[in-house]
Amino acid sequence: MTREEVRSRIEAKGHKVAGSVSKKTDYVVAGTDAGSKLERAQALGIPVLDLERLFELLGPR
Repeated sequence: MTREEVRSRIEAKGHKVAGSVSKKTDYVVAGTDAGSKLERAQALGIPVLDLERLFELLGPR
C-alpha cells in the first residue's frame, strides 16, 4: 500500500494527516525506513503505530 493510499484511508474516516510531528500530534504511523519524524514522536512521547495497528484502529473500510 502506498503512502497516498494510507492517507486516503485515514482521511476517508474523517481524520487529518499532517506533514510534521508536534505535541498536538495524536499518533505517528511508521514504516520500515522511518526517520526523523519517528525520532521526534518518540522524544515527545507520541504513540507510534505500524500499518497493522493503524488499520485495526480505523476499522473496516
